[in-house]
Amino acid sequence: MDFFDVLTLLGGLSLFLFGMNLMGNSLEKCAGSSLKVLLSKLTSRKILGFLTGLGVTAVIQSSSATTVMVVGFVNSGLLSLRQAIGVIMGANVGTTVTAWILSLTGLDGESFFIRLLEPTSFSPVLALIGVGLTMMAKSERKKDVGMILLGFAVLMFGMDTMSGAVAGLQDVPEFQSIFLMFTNPVLGVLAGAILTAIIQSSSASVGILQALSATGQVTYGAAIPIIMGQNIGTCVTAMISSVGANKNAKRAAVVHLLFNIIGTCVWLSVFYLINAVVHFDFVGNSIDQLGIAVVHTTFNVLCTALLFPFSGLLEKLACRLVRDDKVPEQIQILDERLLSTPPVAIGRCQEVAETMARISMDALRTGCRLIEHYDAKEAQAVRETEKEADQYEDMLGTYLVKLGRENLSERDNRQVSKLLHIIGDFERISDHAVNVVESAEEMRSKGLHFSPQAKQELNVLTSAVGEIMDLSLDAFLKDDPDLAVKVEPLEQVVDTLKEQLRNRHILRLQRGECTIELGFVWSDLLTDLGRVADHCSNIAGCVIEMSHGSLDVHEYLDYIKGGSIAFQRAYNAYARKYALME
Repeated sequence: MDFFDVLTLLGGLSLFLFGMNLMGNSLEKCAGSSLKVLLSKLTSRKILGFLTGLGVTAVIQSSSATTVMVVGFVNSGLLSLRQAIGVIMGANVGTTVTAWILSLTGLDGESFFIRLLEPTSFSPVLALIGVGLTMMAKSERKKDVGMILLGFAVLMFGMDTMSGAVAGLQDVPEFQSIFLMFTNPVLGVLAGAILTAIIQSSSASVGILQALSATGQVTYGAAIPIIMGQNIGTCVTAMISSVGANKNAKRAAVVHLLFNIIGTCVWLSVFYLINAVVHFDFVGNSIDQLGIAVVHTTFNVLCTALLFPFSGLLEKLACRLVRDDKVPEQIQILDERLLSTPPVAIGRCQEVAETMARISMDALRTGCRLIEHYDAKEAQAVRETEKEADQYEDMLGTYLVKLGRENLSERDNRQVSKLLHIIGDFERISDHAVNVVESAEEMRSKGLHFSPQAKQELNVLTSAVGEIMDLSLDAFLKDDPDLAVKVEPLEQVVDTLKEQLRNRHILRLQRGECTIELGFVWSDLLTDLGRVADHCSNIAGCVIEMSHGSLDVHEYLDYIKGGSIAFQRAYNAYARKYALME
């Protein structure tokens, strides 16, 4: 092996790592919605968590990424530590899929079918398709598929290049002596752990070992402890991500480390104890790519089989190692660790925005009730809700701006933009709720009361505003443009009602049936309720804009108001429903 072979090896390694990273990121981006569905299905059942971890890791090709997500979920309070343990175990098994894919490079045969399965045969085809989709496809999803295919082709090409470059090492005695050294289980475990900790990917380090096995100098005796050490080394990523997290998140990372250390210690001891008695013949034999995949999978399955029934003990051990502080910790609602998985982070932002929307609209309903039945505790609760909505807006706004800097799909980018626009409207609704409460307090302090007719008219308006809030909230929650379209005709009815109520109040003033002081309160209430309807219209407009892509929402709303028969019918129906009594 000369200097140029070393350069080829380094080039192959670079392509291999780049291809793996490209394929993993593209898979994660493409499977975004599926990830959200899978991760939202988690329950307290360990087996379901295990299957979820296995499935997600098999898709995104990275147990480290899955574990980091889990740490973020635990830190956000979305997952309990017990739920997280099952996912972590599943991730360890799911990561073995990569080794089986890479083992295809070891296929050798003369038949057409075998040759067709060789990476050198199908990788160029995949690369060609990938380039075509990336350069010519208009759909964002097709472009992502193209990047997956390109990443896979680069990965396989890099693997093949590495295998070819190290072929000359089979005649180098020093190389053979290195792997003879790793037959010492302690040294082998350390070597695997250090290599994986450096590149932060057990899949990549297993792939490198598979490439080195092409020399024929890597034995089962050397490979087994190295593979076990690689599982320990992959815990570094999760441990780093847990820095600055709450205690439970740190415990999740510790569980991942304990799982691999205990599994390695137990099964390595069992293997060498049995070997000391039986003397396995295969220990000194050369291992190939397929053999490494088999060992990698067998070890992770055995670790899971050993520790799955004792997940409760793992939890207790982690709690002993990471003790609680005397002061209770606050849960971080939006964890920045989730930013590395944008679809999941967006899903979390959606949940927080939904909470913000519900509390803001409930606050307004409470405020409207206080006009007739004032309660000091409920009034204070509305003010506390408004402060909470302010905090939600600040938190979400900052987080969404950071999320917008990530590599987002077209759909995810639109979702981020929608949330950034909508959260301001939710917050303003809570502000108007406080204004309504202040109007109720003014009436109470001054002993003011609306006439029976004014109360009836105000009830009609608050009912209409209540329905428009329900419609806009449902449209937002379901991301349903058909529901959103129903908001605008009702908003126009609310505007009409406002003017009617204002005119009727002027007539009562002229007849001496109302006071100037009540008139100010009446005007403030009409303004606040009208503004709430406007904000609901904005929310519905954003949902419509989301569904129409680049179509300008105001242009669309002008169109439906100006010439749509459906709009006119809906408007007439709402006008009849909320008609004022003569």
